[in-house]
Amino acid sequence: MGIILGTALCLTMGYLVVAFFWPQGGNSSLEPLLKLCLAIGFGLGTFSVLFVVERLLGISRIAATDLCVASALFVLYLLLRNRTVPFQPITEIPDFHFPHLTNLVLKTSFALAMVAALYAAVCRTLAYAHGEGWDAFAIWNLHARFLFLGGSHWRDGFTALIPWSHPDYPLLVPGATAHLWAYLGRDRTAVPAGIGLAFTLSTIGLLISSLRILRGWNSAMLGGITLASTPLFIQQGTSQYVDVPLSFFMLASIALLHMAQQRSTDSHKPRSFVILTGLAAGFAAWTKNEGLLFLIAIVTAQVVTTIARRRTKSDVSEKVALATLLLAVTPVLLFIAWFKHSIVPRGDLFSNSADVAHKLLVPARYWIVLQWYAKEFFRFGSWWIVPGTVALLIFYLLSLKPDVRRNDRTLQCSVFTLGLTLAGYFAIYVITPRDIYWHLRFSLNRLFLQLWPSVIFLFFLFLFGGRQESASTSKSVEISENRSNC
Repeated sequence: MGIILGTALCLTMGYLVVAFFWPQGGNSSLEPLLKLCLAIGFGLGTFSVLFVVERLLGISRIAATDLCVASALFVLYLLLRNRTVPFQPITEIPDFHFPHLTNLVLKTSFALAMVAALYAAVCRTLAYAHGEGWDAFAIWNLHARFLFLGGSHWRDGFTALIPWSHPDYPLLVPGATAHLWAYLGRDRTAVPAGIGLAFTLSTIGLLISSLRILRGWNSAMLGGITLASTPLFIQQGTSQYVDVPLSFFMLASIALLHMAQQRSTDSHKPRSFVILTGLAAGFAAWTKNEGLLFLIAIVTAQVVTTIARRRTKSDVSEKVALATLLLAVTPVLLFIAWFKHSIVPRGDLFSNSADVAHKLLVPARYWIVLQWYAKEFFRFGSWWIVPGTVALLIFYLLSLKPDVRRNDRTLQCSVFTLGLTLAGYFAIYVITPRDIYWHLRFSLNRLFLQLWPSVIFLFFLFLFGGRQESASTSKSVEISENRSNC
């Protein structure tokens, strides 16, 4: 019964956080699925932060504290839910159409891909109860056990004496695991395995529902097939690593940004979506160190695109949205900064500044990383015949469609964010204190996987735009500019 109560409180907290900031005026039957997927991720993130705080304060009555927090969130939701500013329904980007027979094949393929992905994920979860690979039991589950079993000495697990466990890593997944173990009363392997499965399925559900809401069923089905049929995604999602949870929060951040734009009016942008974007980016930073890089990248991209747009037009709502995003991520950044400074030892990446400076001046290291980037592009995903990256590139070239959203600020910001994150990964490999070949061999495919759901989302959101649509988009942009000038 304890684990049922813990799971219910986790989902309740996540759903209340999402529902509290969700604007009124939805126009899609899949909004409940989108909210549910977000609630799973946000609930696990909230549960993680709450458990770490409870450990810091020495609170032993975990269930009573959680009930108080959930009750407070529920009362706050009841008091303020009607104050959420209603915005116009989301305007879908025109979806593309297939002939009847092709559409039937697409629907059948989509159903088969979903069933196969679910079957494979459940089978792998049952087969690898302790996770698959070193990181699962030697880093993430080890941190969770220190949090759960350590009692008042839980900090002893985050020490430089065991550097191979990466004690400086954030604690979203270990914290959520330990929190649910506290309700169960023991460290059962089913909890981290269940969390991995939940993030895997939620990422697929988030991609499908967001594409359906923003564009249409055909794009959603193609995106779902692409992600669900990526072998590496199912493998890593059920291995109890945290790369898929990180990809979930990256995708949530970018999808929520596009919903904020699609749901905006001439004079307002729904700041509630921007707040959810900031929370998702913050949870990404609390999931893994690469998430902190993503958080910096998305904030930088917002700042740069806002400044660049200011040269052509003045939009007060965009400045307000940027300020809202900064305010939303500030508490998480402060919490992570405190965690890095006060709880865990310094990471090994920048431990020797002289060595870092020397490696930055070695051209051969740049060439090595560039070669591995190119190789990974053609072999990413553990596909059997054609890699997904190559398939999407061929798909785009065969479509013979122009870019329909060149003036789309949110698209520019999203692409810039992913580009900055990828460039940050590149820089980390250049200065890595480990053997560069070993580091690239065992981690580059997982770094690509972190960005893969977001790449699929952007690809199918803006693909297949005809010239007529491009013209109508330009016309609408021109009308909007004239209204702003007036």
